[in-house]
Amino acid sequence: MVIVILIVFFTVFKPKDPKISIANGTVNFTFSQYVSVKNPNRAVFTHYDSTLQLLYSGSQVGFMFIPAGKIDAGRAQYMAATFSVQSFPLSSAAEPENVGPTITDGLSGVRVGPTMEIELRMKMAGRVRLLHFFAHHVEAKADCRVAIAVSDGSVLGFHC
Repeated sequence: MVIVILIVFFTVFKPKDPKISIANGTVNFTFSQYVSVKNPNRAVFTHYDSTLQLLYSGSQVGFMFIPAGKIDAGRAQYMAATFSVQSFPLSSAAEPENVGPTITDGLSGVRVGPTMEIELRMKMAGRVRLLHFFAHHVEAKADCRVAIAVSDGSVLGFHC
């Protein structure tokens, strides 16, 4: 009789793992980017209005307008962009159960948990006028990826 009660008990009341779901996983942060654009030409580079885009999982989460301007011959222009990124939902790829292996920080061997990757795109187009007569269209692009630890917001990697 005791055996039958135990079998029924563990069949009906079988222990199950709890299930966790997070519906409002969002993130917001301040993003700062410093850029130098060097003009290697022997004439002034006149660039058109440009943009700096911040993407997460293919969706734009941040945007900065760069007004048109000029960069003298052989000179570099330094630009700083800082803006607050509004809250946006984390994709399912950033949830811990879907993330690949944990990464070590490379210095102390400390294991870092789940990461998120953001992408930065900048495109600057313009023209160079030689001898005030010949115009040549030029374009520069930058595409960078930044890996961030979800646990503390530290930057784990930066690749352009």
